[in-house]
Amino acid sequence: MYPPISQDHLQKIQPSPQPSAPPQSYDQPPPPPPLVVPPYATGIPAQYVSPRPTNIKWSSSLCACFSDVPNCCLTCWCPCITFGQIAEIVDKGNTPCGAHGAFYAIIETLTCCGCMYSCAYRTKMRSQYGLRESPCNDCLVHFFCERCALCQEYRELKHRGFDISIGWQGNMERQNYGVQTPPVAPGGMYR
Repeated sequence: MYPPISQDHLQKIQPSPQPSAPPQSYDQPPPPPPLVVPPYATGIPAQYVSPRPTNIKWSSSLCACFSDVPNCCLTCWCPCITFGQIAEIVDKGNTPCGAHGAFYAIIETLTCCGCMYSCAYRTKMRSQYGLRESPCNDCLVHFFCERCALCQEYRELKHRGFDISIGWQGNMERQNYGVQTPPVAPGGMYR
């Protein structure tokens, strides 16, 4: 048989009581879990989704227009085309390139203030990708360096993997490797 165990020994081997959690109030519901939006639900390719703005530097400077000479020439002579292409990508294909470009051309022709329209898309693009507002305020950049700003935005989207020439829909199909989801039939009874 085993020798008897003393009370002193039992206290040493028994676990100490754990502090209890504070009582929960039943008046308030528990906090909701953090919202996690899958990348495919935002319409932005997964590799470009940033959970929150991080003050990221632009991939090229404002004055690096000649690093993409064909785009520089196109933007110099017809900025409405470049702006339309940028706006379609930033808008995630909600409005076609031609509509953005035509609206920009009309505003620019009638009021010489196309920069105010394009400035809004620079701000929208910066917030989508967490880019810095540099070298100064978006409105000032577009007012004083409209064509350079458009070239920089075009290069940034190219740097992020977009093929600007095929538009939003073409980029989404390319990302999905041409796999399209089957159409959903409307609900109802069928025989």
